[in-house]
Amino acid sequence: MGVTDDRRQRDGSWDAEAIRRLRRHAGMSQRELAEELNARQQTISEWERGEYSPRGTAARLLTRVAEDVEFPYEPRSDASDQVDPDADQDD
Repeated sequence: MGVTDDRRQRDGSWDAEAIRRLRRHAGMSQRELAEELNARQQTISEWERGEYSPRGTAARLLTRVAEDVEFPYEPRSDASDQVDPDADQDD
């Protein structure tokens, strides 16, 4: 069973806003999402602030979490690259 083109596209589409929306949609704190991904809470925070973007396995795991919680896929746009400065660090 191969990876679909749709999943590959989603794997590459995780920007700060999409990660924040996924986490909130799933009802998770940054710490809970970090535990789900076997990552540090600080990493989730850095992604949500747009300091770094998930790559490789982390991006694939985010896509799987999104599928599990039926997160609606929205392709990346220029507007979604902006980070909300009023967003809290650990909902």
